Amino acid sequence: MATDIRPRDTGLPPTMVPLATLIGRELRGGKSEKPAIRYGHAAFAKRGEDYFLVRPDCLRVPGDASSSFSVFAIFDGHNGVSAAVFAKEHLLDHVMSAIPQGIGREEWLQTLPRALVAGFVKTDIDFQRKGETSGTTATLVVVDGWTVTVASVGDSRCILDSQDGVVSLLTVDHRLEENTEERERVTASGGEVGRLNLCGGKEIGPLRCWPGGLCLSRSIGDTDVGEFIVPIPHVKQVKLSSAGGRLIIASDGIWDALSSELAAKACRGLPAELAAKLVVKEALRTSGLKDDTTCLVVDIIPTDHTHLPLSPRKQQNKFKSLLFRKKSQNFSGKPNKLSSVGSVEELFEEGSAMLEERLGKRFHLKDNSGHLRCAICQMDQAPNNDLSVTSVDGFCPASNLWEGPYLCADCWRKKDAMEGKRPRELTMSR
Repeated sequence: MATDIRPRDTGLPPTMVPLATLIGRELRGGKSEKPAIRYGHAAFAKRGEDYFLVRPDCLRVPGDASSSFSVFAIFDGHNGVSAAVFAKEHLLDHVMSAIPQGIGREEWLQTLPRALVAGFVKTDIDFQRKGETSGTTATLVVVDGWTVTVASVGDSRCILDSQDGVVSLLTVDHRLEENTEERERVTASGGEVGRLNLCGGKEIGPLRCWPGGLCLSRSIGDTDVGEFIVPIPHVKQVKLSSAGGRLIIASDGIWDALSSELAAKACRGLPAELAAKLVVKEALRTSGLKDDTTCLVVDIIPTDHTHLPLSPRKQQNKFKSLLFRKKSQNFSGKPNKLSSVGSVEELFEEGSAMLEERLGKRFHLKDNSGHLRCAICQMDQAPNNDLSVTSVDGFCPASNLWEGPYLCADCWRKKDAMEGKRPRELTMSR
């Protein structure tokens, strides 16, 4: 029986498996050949605010086909399309610019989770400067060989249907109605959470953040709501077995109608293009066209297969499921690295909304002239009192200028605003 794997804190320390060890196993076991990628897309529009991105032929090293990786993304806009269009056009570039050039694949994959955080925040900063008030969810998926890295804000979701029949949730929904920890963070940062209040005092609908009335706690854009609605993504990185797996990435028009398990079952054993159409069809059959409904299906398969074989429908081994869950951590805890359990190896997971917990050490770049590069906006600046430095354990004093990632004055103000340390009217200019 397929089950949603949701992060939970068991109080047990995870077993650390370095990425280098996994890549070494891959080479020794003859798995060095990259899998084939097959994908399909389907959608029905109600408001026309959903956008998607497909980049199957990206290169880590220009001109080197062996360094290829693929990117897939869903952007579910609200209050207009501007934020979704902007994120589609700029988010990937901002993420890639935060990764140092000339590094190997192992270090590239290790750096990617931090680069995703920087790229999401920079996209939000740049969009806010446009002075527009729309917002968007963003779920960005990077597939490099058998390694899948997912970063997400909002409630567009990505699930993994692996070949042992287990359905794993690779994102966390940032809905105020369901996420207690996010509600507490928003109120502590200066926001007010409550339902829509009609005349006569009757409250209706989901929990929302006021001002603005947004029901999400994380997004890109939404300048009219407040900086405590943050663009810092939940990031999860996993490694598949050589049997591969299927990713289903979709906007909430799918997930409001179907559970992760039902979406996976609706399309098992079918080619990706047809699978995406059937997921959308099943969602519309279940609840009708109440919202924009967009679905991407991505198959990661051995090169000797034309498409994924039918996943087993028999009841999942309960002992294996317990082991898989027992190794998981709360999404807001420390980075999570797990040993091999079943067909998926969990390499990393972090969902904190605090930048000083997300950027980590050795993330900043320094050019030959001694200038410092901001870890978020990637702008070079000479060392001076306007530059701030963070470390994985907190903030470094000025005497430790060369430790940890640097934030320029604008990005430091953005960080403070997201944490509720400055009044909203004093936040960065739009």
